[in-house]
Amino acid sequence: MSLDLRRLPPLDHLKGFVAAARHASFTKAGAALFLTQSAISRQVQALETQLGTPLFRRSTRQLQLTPAGETLYAAALDAFSSLDEAVRRISAPQRRDGVTVSTSIGFAALWLVPRLAGFQAAHPEIAVRLSADNRTVDFARDEVDLAIRYCAPADAPQDSRKLFDEALLPVISPALLAQLPSATLDGASLPRLTLLAFEDGSPHPWFDWSGWLAPLGLPADGARGRLQFNHYDQCIASALAGQGIALGREPLIRDHLAAGRLVPFGTGRPVPERAYYLLTDPAADSAAITAFADWLLAEAARGAP
Repeated sequence: MSLDLRRLPPLDHLKGFVAAARHASFTKAGAALFLTQSAISRQVQALETQLGTPLFRRSTRQLQLTPAGETLYAAALDAFSSLDEAVRRISAPQRRDGVTVSTSIGFAALWLVPRLAGFQAAHPEIAVRLSADNRTVDFARDEVDLAIRYCAPADAPQDSRKLFDEALLPVISPALLAQLPSATLDGASLPRLTLLAFEDGSPHPWFDWSGWLAPLGLPADGARGRLQFNHYDQCIASALAGQGIALGREPLIRDHLAAGRLVPFGTGRPVPERAYYLLTDPAADSAAITAFADWLLAEAARGAP
């Protein structure tokens, strides 16, 4: 028997019909194919018009296949199964399983990037794409699998997992410390220090030097000078270079403290208003995403004080 492709219904109409038959619902079929309920309904109606026969018995409860619908469903399901198998067989294999991670520039530079070699050593088969940006991403629009967000506990999404809390402490380089008359932030040392300020346009009052120095009885204008940065990693880079004193964010600077590249220059204070949270795209599900999320949570727990 010769095959006349012109007599066959459009593939999209058949896909909509098969999905509706499998789920016995236009709404569920639409969700499965990322279409609206009305779009599936129109596809089935167009298919019925072309064939000249109803394919479903419609009721308020669910859809039921007519005898003609059952015949078409069995044939279409068999054809789609054969197509799926053929496509899988001939498709080029993916080079590597991958995961895309979104986080802030400061978190990426100071905490995540220095640890990525450990993940790659444990999972060389997984490609990691790091998207560092200080804006809040949209999982679907930005094609992101995981996101690390710095926010108030009340603003953390319900399905997020906390990595760690935030704390601040004044830090300087050992070379700068050696030049100061005292080993703590006081009226003798402040006039010889440049305040390294992080200001990115967002309301972060705990990063304000005036508010930090006030409980110590010190005026912010009593410092030798001030340098302002809109990216936190630049602020820490300046502190590492001995250019002034910065408010160090624990645990982002923990590695620098442990290595002695930065030293505390005052007492730390917790920041109850903020913490770091891990979010996973609810629509994404792969072994690579699970592996990276598990590794990230383990790293956060391992580094906890």
